[in-house]
Amino acid sequence: MRLRGCAPVRESGGPDSLFRGKKETGRPGNEEQKKAAQKICAEMRRFMEITGSIKEVRRQVKEWKKQGLSVGLVPTMGYLHEGHKSLIDRAAKENDRVVVSDFVNPIQFGVNEDLSTYPRDIEADKKLCEAAGADLIFHPTPEEMYAADFSTYVEMQKVSEGLCGKSRPTHFRGVCTVVNKLFNIVMPDRAYFGEKDAQQLAVIRRMVRDLNIDIDIVGCPIVRESDGLAKSSRNTYLNEAEREAALVLSKAVFAGKKMMEEGERDAKEVLSAMRGIIEAEPLARIDYVEMVDADSIAPLERAEGKVLTAMAVYIGKTRLIDNFIMEI
Repeated sequence: MRLRGCAPVRESGGPDSLFRGKKETGRPGNEEQKKAAQKICAEMRRFMEITGSIKEVRRQVKEWKKQGLSVGLVPTMGYLHEGHKSLIDRAAKENDRVVVSDFVNPIQFGVNEDLSTYPRDIEADKKLCEAAGADLIFHPTPEEMYAADFSTYVEMQKVSEGLCGKSRPTHFRGVCTVVNKLFNIVMPDRAYFGEKDAQQLAVIRRMVRDLNIDIDIVGCPIVRESDGLAKSSRNTYLNEAEREAALVLSKAVFAGKKMMEEGERDAKEVLSAMRGIIEAEPLARIDYVEMVDADSIAPLERAEGKVLTAMAVYIGKTRLIDNFIMEI
């Protein structure tokens, strides 16, 4: 977002002065009043912008921060839906300015994954971002993000190795690297991630802690379709029969959560019931269904503490994830 030229706030006189005659009085609050007036002026002249330039993002964020404005970042891979909108909505409520990154990150895709077919629609993304209150979309090319001889990555052990890390061994290296780069480019006060990608959220929180990154990480609840299916850009891959079959994920989630709410603490019992629901669907193939500590992603035999029960399931050729988190 670029702020159009705003008339300078005058120290005294004139109909646009918000603190007429204050300088002459020598009151100590003058500078704070001036900043407040400049902020009001900026708010009146805002409009959303899109850029693919790292240099332009940095220039704009520096301008905002000179004005004393807070900045929120919502990292996405585009093809935005209501789940993404909920992140942008929250960021807009909690920050003066919001940057949405819209970038299909090639280095988090493994061999034979769906990089080339991952859905993209930047025009629709613009409309959703503007409606949700975003100020700037960062939509870079891979060449803008990664030099031809790029060779520096952020690696993580343990937290990234279970769940999705088992079948996607290079995925979180790509996630950590691109998110770290986005943090360095935008320098936000807060960054927003969905709880549907619960392991990713745990990985990002651990990276921020371990590397002393001065950014607040905000997790936001899963947004679901009216029939329970978790919102996902990959839902568009599903044909009609697969879309119906995909409901076994949320059915298993709701069943497992109900068991734990009713007092079941044995992981084997909960997971067995959830697997049974999924396995009853002919189009479903389980990658994993596991109960782990929500922060360390260490496997649990009993539900204790902050518990993440997560799954990845293939519906046809499409890999979908879902989960629930409970404090015991």
